[in-house]
Amino acid sequence: MRHIAIIGSGPAGYYTAEAAGKQWEDDARIDVFDKLPVPYGLIRTGVAPDHQSIKGVARRYEKTALSDNVRFVGNVTVGEDVSVEELQDLYDAVVFATGAPEDRSLGLEGEDSANIFGSAAFVGWYNGHPEFASIDPDLSKRHAVVIGMGNVALDVARILSKTEAELAGSDIVEHALAMLRGSNLETITILGRRGPHQIMMTPKELGELMHLDRASPWVDGDDLPPVDDDAILEPGLRKSVTLLRDFAAIPESIHGEKAIAIEFDFFANPVRFISEGGRLTGVEVERTTIEKGRATGTGETYVVPADVAVTCIGYRSSAIDGVPFDERQGRFANDEGRILPGLYCVGWAKRGPTGTIGTNRPDGYGVIEKVAEDIGQGGRKRGREGFDELARDRGLDIVTFRDWQKIEEAEAAAAREGAPREKFVDIKSMIAARK
Repeated sequence: MRHIAIIGSGPAGYYTAEAAGKQWEDDARIDVFDKLPVPYGLIRTGVAPDHQSIKGVARRYEKTALSDNVRFVGNVTVGEDVSVEELQDLYDAVVFATGAPEDRSLGLEGEDSANIFGSAAFVGWYNGHPEFASIDPDLSKRHAVVIGMGNVALDVARILSKTEAELAGSDIVEHALAMLRGSNLETITILGRRGPHQIMMTPKELGELMHLDRASPWVDGDDLPPVDDDAILEPGLRKSVTLLRDFAAIPESIHGEKAIAIEFDFFANPVRFISEGGRLTGVEVERTTIEKGRATGTGETYVVPADVAVTCIGYRSSAIDGVPFDERQGRFANDEGRILPGLYCVGWAKRGPTGTIGTNRPDGYGVIEKVAEDIGQGGRKRGREGFDELARDRGLDIVTFRDWQKIEEAEAAAAREGAPREKFVDIKSMIAARK
């Protein structure tokens, strides 16, 4: 019998559990651990609340979670409640599928000013992550700045600009909806240090900006390269750049009809946050030019007004004592998923924050192939039985998948009209709801 511990119940974790179940069928016991009492990781707390179709992938994970050889072990923090070494003693393989939950820092002067947030925190806030539910951004003034040129930046800008009616079918949490209800934002500036041909935004997400009730996107036509240059782009990026050209062609009269302008500011590298009395007032940026695909400063600077800022510049995995970590890459040090004997990683914990949700499926199957090569028939480790004994001795309050289903039922029952759920935003309430 093989005993597999997977740390993290997001897409990477459940695809890995699915792969392990298919690899060994009844000859394996797979425990999926999570520090939260609820599963699904970024599907629950990272995917935009108005993208419910994407969240639907959780139904696939539910099928895996309810299989006979897979168990969800929620409300257990590896490194605190149980050590990595203890798990290695109990399981034939321990796989980190912990994602990349920490924001990368710009390291700029003034970054500690009030009302500046990393995207992990800000997205977690409007998605109801217990660690970020209380960050309390101030949206009462006019100007927001979003730093980054990927889909997360688009998500943040879109959520900030949507009306309550547009969010009716989403699972945005009530505290965020109330804050947005009172928002006075007039401009949302998306800053990118490179140009339109270097964006990481996909056409679907960009296209959504064309259909907002009270906001319109704006691009300075002078920032766009000659249209013939688009021919060298791969098809997806070419579609995205075509949308930017469409934004630049929107008549001024249309902009005048909308309460919020979503302005794309290309070739703009943030160099300093400006504040008064510790409160953000602006972002100083340096104009750049592109040389061999890289942004190079020109020395010309200007200030973009900002009353709130969200940095969407990437994520890092969380280091764990005793587990080799690549500080530069912000992920576990690994060789194609192998960290140390018996210790593996998958998903963003393995490759960094790249790829789509679906990228994690082949990743999970690939790491299980390596586990199978390494552990053979498995050893004489106690696995689930041993962990349960340890948990009883320490008084750990484990949340099972059946418990989660009761939490889910309670969230659905509490939903406002048209919404799929109203999430619990603190762990105590989650645990109480399973009773």
